[in-house]
Amino acid sequence: MHIAIAGNIGSGKTTLTRLLSKHFKWEPHYEDVDTNPYLNSFYEDMQRWSFNLQIYFLNSRFRQVVEIRKSGKTIIQDRTIYEDAYIFAPNLHSMNLMTSRDFDNYYSLFELMSSFIQPPDLLIYLRATVPTLVSQIQKRGRDYEEAIRLDYLKKLNERYETWIEGYKLGKLLIVDVDDIDIQDNPEDLGVIIEKINAQLHGLF
Repeated sequence: MHIAIAGNIGSGKTTLTRLLSKHFKWEPHYEDVDTNPYLNSFYEDMQRWSFNLQIYFLNSRFRQVVEIRKSGKTIIQDRTIYEDAYIFAPNLHSMNLMTSRDFDNYYSLFELMSSFIQPPDLLIYLRATVPTLVSQIQKRGRDYEEAIRLDYLKKLNERYETWIEGYKLGKLLIVDVDDIDIQDNPEDLGVIIEKINAQLHGLF
């Protein structure tokens, strides 16, 4: 089975991936941030590096999904291939940080790739307001994220909501993370685990 976690920067995807993989004994697949050769450059000069970064992510996530389906294991994935195509790349394009030529090229490649893969069996969407995102981004203190602007996070949030509203590829679980603390409150995590069991096994 393939379970995927979607959500804006700082919504808690990596933390939830880690906790759920531990609880369910699922194999975690994390986002490739530490070895990504474009990320630092992108935050320094978004216009110059946006296309390169998005192509890198597209390639990396496509490989991940292919490996997940081949493995025959139950795997939980931190971020999906769809988020780049429906949220991050169009957002860069609308902010004039990616040319129309590059965006069309990118999106055409995504459409081809997505026709070869199956969507997740369950998508968990972490919904968070901008203040929550900012607070969590500051807590983890990644240098390259210090320059992220509030309007950038807000625009991403709007695109996430639009995408989730129209999501019809499979089962969907929406988790509002503003008022919960999955890291330090086992009860909050327990509620999410119950909902996941209900989605996957129909135990209501």
